[in-house]
Amino acid sequence: MSQEPKIAKDAVFKRSEQIPSDTPEVKGYDFNNGIDYTKLFDSYKYTGFQATNLGKAINEINRMLDCRSYPLKEEERDHNETDEFIKRKHKCTLFLGFTSNLISSGLREIIRFLVEHQMVDCLVTTAGGVEEDIIKCLAPTLLDEMLEEQKVKGIIWSPSLIIQRLGERINDKSSIYYWAAKNRIPVFCPALTDGSLGDMMYFHSFKHPGLVIDILSDLRRLNTMAIKAIKSGMLILGGGVIKHHICNANLMRNGADYSVFINTASEFDGSDSGARPDEAISWGKIRKDAVPIKVYAEASLVLPIIVAETFAKRLLVRKCEEK
Repeated sequence: MSQEPKIAKDAVFKRSEQIPSDTPEVKGYDFNNGIDYTKLFDSYKYTGFQATNLGKAINEINRMLDCRSYPLKEEERDHNETDEFIKRKHKCTLFLGFTSNLISSGLREIIRFLVEHQMVDCLVTTAGGVEEDIIKCLAPTLLDEMLEEQKVKGIIWSPSLIIQRLGERINDKSSIYYWAAKNRIPVFCPALTDGSLGDMMYFHSFKHPGLVIDILSDLRRLNTMAIKAIKSGMLILGGGVIKHHICNANLMRNGADYSVFINTASEFDGSDSGARPDEAISWGKIRKDAVPIKVYAEASLVLPIIVAETFAKRLLVRKCEEK
């Protein structure tokens, strides 16, 4: 009988390091125990692949909400601020970004739920994210009204103020921006003219020229929210402008404390959408001691699960306690 080759044995059988005692075991949900959705979703953390990232994302958002629920100390309040958000800011300021295509899906109702119950502090989206929710209900004289207020009252309109006015006029509780206006949650849209709303403004400018839209004031407002945040959390659905706009605002405070990215983009084309959280850490957009999570998934698949296990569950508990 020939002897086993030592070189092969040494190459294959390496001495393993001691596995830490708290290392989680890869294990899926056992349906023999019935159907318990809380336990099912909790098992995602130990399933592997993107299921584990989804489970970690749920944990990270719950950490944001845990921090957000702490009461402010008196020295953390700013009674001199005129911005409504700064007056009522939370221990953790939560920035929610979403691309416009999500408002064409059933996620519109989920995002509206978060805004209706004041579970986020600001929204960042693109022009379609506004239009898909609201534009079909607009009165044709809205731009005339804003131009008149600019001339008479000296109001300089920013994208967030325009969206607030749209929300005030919509009078429709199914609208995200109705609730954003009602709850004074600012909505930032740096590319407001990149869509049908821009088309309306373009044609209006020939009939009634002179309407001014100030994007710099919105940039200052968003960056100030980040700078004055005690803790900062980012939940970003998709990529591109909305992802960079929120991340760059958090650069102004040396990075967000909590971060969850959800998109399908890869890093290999060098796009901002595909950039992983560690790229944001290298820029100072996420803090070095943070535990950011990226879920490689299409948002309509995973956001309902995430909201059910975080925001919605907490609201249900709160309502039960109030009773």
